Amino acid sequence: MFTLIEHPTRILFFTGKGGVGKTSAACATAIGLADGGKRVLLVSTDPASNLDEVLGVALAGSPRAVPGVPGLSALNIDPELAAQAYRERVVGPYRGVLPAAAVASIEEQLSGACTVEIAAFDEFSTLLGDPDATRAFDHVVFDTAPTGHTLRLLELPAAWSTFIETNMGGTSCLGPLSGLKAQQSLYAASNAALRDGTQTTLVLVARPDRPSLTEAERTRSELHDIGIRNVRLILNGVFHAQDKHDAIAMALDARGRTSLDEMPAGLRRLSRLDVPLLPFGLVGIASLRQMGAGGAGADEPIAAVAESSYRGENLDALVQEIAGRGKGVVMTMGKGGVGKTTVAVRIATHLARAGHRVMLTTTDPAAHVDAAARERPATLQVTRIDPAAETRRYTEEVLATAGQGLDAQGRALLEEDLRSPCTEEIAVFRAFADMVALGADQFVVIDTAPTGHTLLLLDAAESYHREVLRKPSGHSEAVQQLLPRLRDPLFTMVLLVTLPEATPIHEAMQLERDLARAEIAPFAWVVNQSLTPLAVTDPVLRARRSHEAVHLRELAGHARRTALEPWHADVMAVAPTHA
Repeated sequence: MFTLIEHPTRILFFTGKGGVGKTSAACATAIGLADGGKRVLLVSTDPASNLDEVLGVALAGSPRAVPGVPGLSALNIDPELAAQAYRERVVGPYRGVLPAAAVASIEEQLSGACTVEIAAFDEFSTLLGDPDATRAFDHVVFDTAPTGHTLRLLELPAAWSTFIETNMGGTSCLGPLSGLKAQQSLYAASNAALRDGTQTTLVLVARPDRPSLTEAERTRSELHDIGIRNVRLILNGVFHAQDKHDAIAMALDARGRTSLDEMPAGLRRLSRLDVPLLPFGLVGIASLRQMGAGGAGADEPIAAVAESSYRGENLDALVQEIAGRGKGVVMTMGKGGVGKTTVAVRIATHLARAGHRVMLTTTDPAAHVDAAARERPATLQVTRIDPAAETRRYTEEVLATAGQGLDAQGRALLEEDLRSPCTEEIAVFRAFADMVALGADQFVVIDTAPTGHTLLLLDAAESYHREVLRKPSGHSEAVQQLLPRLRDPLFTMVLLVTLPEATPIHEAMQLERDLARAEIAPFAWVVNQSLTPLAVTDPVLRARRSHEAVHLRELAGHARRTALEPWHADVMAVAPTHA
């Protein structure tokens, strides 16, 4: 039996910065355990899950057997379906009891993205905290969402238990709390399971580059602070050049060695496994088994490969076209880890060099635009939407307006409601709307969060827009105009950023379909970190370049415009300053 984790506990979590290979590592581990005769349940809690594609099976919200791997079942926690079920569980008992208007009011309170997150956590808690739910399995392996979302998810058991205990009003922005109160014991059990090192192992997955390792150390530190101590490290994609005459291979090798030499001390203390950069994509059971074997066989002779003639457009030419507009909003969107930040920084810097006023910002909790923007033309301003600061600002505003004139009890109830997690969602949304509004007078380049979070943001825009139409007097002009501005191709230019690999391309295609439903069309695609334009001779890199060809052909037949950005040595080489 091959497995990436020695002496695994019953529950295994895989987490890390977007794009580091969490799903691949989780799948390879689950397959290895099943191949060893264990009964294994593999679960994705990621809103942007790609388990279906990686395993080659259509998954649902209940366990389904994975073909070719006896003993392995998998499921996706679908946040939207979970939210529907959660809403009905809360609202159902009141139908026919309360007036229709009251029921409608409850449903309205449960319509936000915050409810989607709580509902998904509700499903997650059952698998983690209810022994009966997973009694048929020897191991439960969680392929979790990118780091910021995962930490929020892991903190929810304690946070919501406290919120349930202290909320005396019975309602919040989530509607009646009966749906949460009934789950309190389950949440307590899941909270305990997370912190029990004999039951649960948290596996940090990282790439051998500084941003990924710094993010992994931040995650390790925060996990330690909330009582999760049984943590291990997988370094995925470790590359050692075979052809010393290949400049690209040598640069990639050197970058990895430097990053590992500078690895944070906290990570050095963890039990660690290095997995080599493989010459093929990790889609399908066979390739995942090879990853689970620690990349055994990856250094065997690689057959000659065909070269791709696809070149695409030039990113600089796209940016020059954008600059000609003089102002507007540019948004980089896509799967985590595809390089949205570096693309956003490059665009913002180019526009500022041309003399335009540019605001570069991010809605990503794990963003590092400030560190990545090393060149600072005088007309470039770099900032980020800080959830904590925006929540404080919003809370103070509400207390100063809605709280004015309330008696002591009324103000206490208002303060209590403002402590709910939904307050942060509303505050960040308003800040995002204000940032987009600046595009009326200058360029605003927004490095957005990974796909799942971005979709929640756009869903919020749609929901808020409908609410604005009902109550225009209660919202700022920026909020009222947000969705029309996002839909205006002359105001907002969306760049779908991807890698020349199957999963990020297909996730970006799904994002494009979701954008179309919101009447938002992308300006162009950017294929980042491509080996296709480069003259590589190292056998592993040549094999990886050949695998790009089929994906680039698929994209060429799909996208209206595509820019191909070659891999270069300093991509993502700067560590986050706020980690």
